[in-house]
Amino acid sequence: QRLLALEPGSLLRLLNRPPTWLQKEDVKELRKSTEEFALIINDLTALGEPIKLLQEEIAANLNEQSNRTLFTLTVVTVLALPINIIAGFFGMNVGGVPLAQDPEGFWILVALVATFTLIAGRWAFRKRKDY
Repeated sequence: QRLLALEPGSLLRLLNRPPTWLQKEDVKELRKSTEEFALIINDLTALGEPIKLLQEEIAANLNEQSNRTLFTLTVVTVLALPINIIAGFFGMNVGGVPLAQDPEGFWILVALVATFTLIAGRWAFRKRKDY
């Protein structure tokens, strides 16, 4: 489109001082065709803006749908997290589990898991300065 937009102007300048080997009828026909060509290029240019708007709207709709899907998956993951932690605590019924004989072993383990969870949460939700 950008390359074709230059053609009508060039042809019209040529037709203002046509070469001697061009007949008058050919000059009239070429001028008419050049004007039609210029109108078609203008129409194409006018169609470009609505097409871009439609593309942006479609992209926005797809992004919104992706965001809703990711939000749903995040909520499901967050809801499943406590269940997994509880199952992990009470599922340690094999012999040789560290701190199993210590009366405070469970609470030490809870403190360790909570500490690691807090560290991981702070790391995951920290403000990124690399953007």
